[in-house]
Amino acid sequence: MSVSTDDLVRKCREIRYTVADVIGRLGVGHIGGSLSIVEAMVVVYYKYLRIDAANPAKPDRDRFVLSKGHAGPTLYAILADLGFFPADRLHTLNRNGTTLPSHPDIKLTPGVDMTTGSLGQGLSAAIGMALASRYRQDNARVYAVIGDGESQEGQIWEAAMYAAHMKLDNLLVFTDFNNLIIDGTIDEMNGLEPLDKKWEAFGWNVQVVDGHDVAAIDAAIESALAVKGKPSMVILKTTKGKGVSFIEAALTANHNMPLTPDQHKQALEELALGRN
Repeated sequence: MSVSTDDLVRKCREIRYTVADVIGRLGVGHIGGSLSIVEAMVVVYYKYLRIDAANPAKPDRDRFVLSKGHAGPTLYAILADLGFFPADRLHTLNRNGTTLPSHPDIKLTPGVDMTTGSLGQGLSAAIGMALASRYRQDNARVYAVIGDGESQEGQIWEAAMYAAHMKLDNLLVFTDFNNLIIDGTIDEMNGLEPLDKKWEAFGWNVQVVDGHDVAAIDAAIESALAVKGKPSMVILKTTKGKGVSFIEAALTANHNMPLTPDQHKQALEELALGRN
């Protein structure tokens, strides 16, 4: 798809604003990890992903697996913007009877390709999708996002080993490396560094980029798509709660963070300034 860097930057501002508004109206939600992954998801969805809102189950579509399912609000904001469901439905997030639960559910939400939330499992599902595409020879690509805390799960590394063994060059995975989990920093709890060398040792093509630099993410995807015979990993160095000062400053407390009406207002004011 033809879309400029400026267009993508503007879209990131819109999606970030929507995420903060939706969670703020609810009064609590996984805002930290939702805001940290906006740029990568916007670049994938608005420039690369071959999908059709009028036919969400199209067999040869590309797939996107949000393995770190607590960032569901960002996925929902994008899907609504692309027309998979009415935008006013966003304000039912995680409320009784909603089709937009806190973590994505393939049975409830058009455009969701995998139910996620049990950390570690989404990457395995994405690998299965990539294998299925190879067997069908439909040229579909599979994109996935995993978290840094999730990367402490053993299943991630079993899946990583198998994807490389199968030479799944139609699989591109992002790690949201914001270095914060519920109990502290990644470095304090169970360090991952050197994360790039670990993925390389498992047989993957690896790049490390600024996870809030749209142009850098775009270039990394272009580079990854040209690689043959290996799955690709793009490690995103991000800030949890990106774009809202007091949410960034909350650090580990912003994983599932309550927002007062005044904080909701402040978040939107800060993000509105960022949209100018």
